[in-house]
Amino acid sequence: MSSVPTPRSPGHRHSASADTTNKFEEALHARGGISSDTIYGDDFYVRHPNSWAKFREVIREPAAEMLGTMILALVGTGANCQAVLSTNTGVAASPRGDWVSVSLGWACGVSLGAWVAGGVSGGHVNPVVTLCMAIFRGFPWRKVPGYVLGQLIGAWVGAIVVFGNYFHAIDIFEGRQGQRTLTTAGLFGTFTLDYMPSANCFFDEFIGTFVLLMVVFAVTDKRNSAPPNGLVPLIVFFAILGIAVSFGMQTGFAINPARDLGPRIMTAMVGYGWKVFSYRHQYWIWSPLLGSVFGGITASFIYDALIYLGPESFFNAPNKAVRRQLTRQKNTSRPSGSHLEVAGQEV
Repeated sequence: MSSVPTPRSPGHRHSASADTTNKFEEALHARGGISSDTIYGDDFYVRHPNSWAKFREVIREPAAEMLGTMILALVGTGANCQAVLSTNTGVAASPRGDWVSVSLGWACGVSLGAWVAGGVSGGHVNPVVTLCMAIFRGFPWRKVPGYVLGQLIGAWVGAIVVFGNYFHAIDIFEGRQGQRTLTTAGLFGTFTLDYMPSANCFFDEFIGTFVLLMVVFAVTDKRNSAPPNGLVPLIVFFAILGIAVSFGMQTGFAINPARDLGPRIMTAMVGYGWKVFSYRHQYWIWSPLLGSVFGGITASFIYDALIYLGPESFFNAPNKAVRRQLTRQKNTSRPSGSHLEVAGQEV
C-alpha cells in the first residue's frame, strides 16, 4: 500500500473485544497477509485501506452534492405532487396540501440537502452557489464541473423517484393513462403564469436568487453574525421559506438551475417530450437558468463590494502600492508598534 499514514484523531482507541479483533486479524490475513496494525495502529491510520476508499476520495465531494441535491428534489417535488394531485377527488378524498405546504416542503428540502452534504462539500446543492463561491471566495475552479454535474444528477434522480412514486396519481389527474401535459410537468420543472412577460420572468428569478445568495454570503461571513457551521442550513431554511411565500407564485421560484433542469430532463424522458424545453421559446434558459445566475452574481458582487472584508474576495486584493509596502516590510525589520492592515487583517 502506497498511501501515506496520517495521524489519527486524538483519543481514538480500539473498543472491540478480543474475539472481534482476532476475527478481524484473520480476515485481513486471508485478504492480503497483513495485520490490523498496518492499517490502524495506536497513532496512525492508512488513508486508503483499499481501492474503493481511494476511488471514494476522488468522488466524495461531487457525490455529497449529488445526494444533497437529490434530497432537495425528493422533498420539494414530492411536496408539489402531494399538494396538487390531491386536489383531484380521484386521488384523495380531500386536499393534502396547499401553497404553505409547498413552501415548507422546498425549504425543508434545501436545508436537509445542505445538511447531508455540508460537512463534506460545503452543501452548495445549487450551481449558482458553486459559481459565486468560485468567483468571490476562492473556491477551486477545477471542482466546479464536478459539483455542477453532481447537483444536476442529484436533482434528476430525486425527480424520477418522485415521478415513480406518484405516476398513478398523475394518470388520474391527467384523465387518461399515459397522458402527459405541461400541467403536471410543472410538478417537477418550473413554468410561468400565462400573463407574465419574458422580462418579468427573468426578473422574478433574479430577485429570488439575489435574496438567497445575499443570505448565503452573510451567514458564511465570519466577520458578520455567522451562526455555528452546523446551523447554516437552518438559516437557509428560513431564506427559502421567505422567498417562496414572497416570490414563488409567478415563476415557481426555481432559484437553482439544477433544481429546474434535472427534473425538466426527467420529464422529457418519461413522456412529456420536447415541449418542456420549447415552452415559451426556451423559457428554461432565460428565466430559471440565466435569471438565477445573474441574480446570484449580482448579490455576491454587492455584498463583497459593500460589506465583506476577507482576503478571498478580489475587492480586498492589495493594490500595487500596498504590495510594494508589504515587500519592503518583508525585507526590513518592522518598527515596534507599527501596523499595516490589508482587508481588515493586520499584517
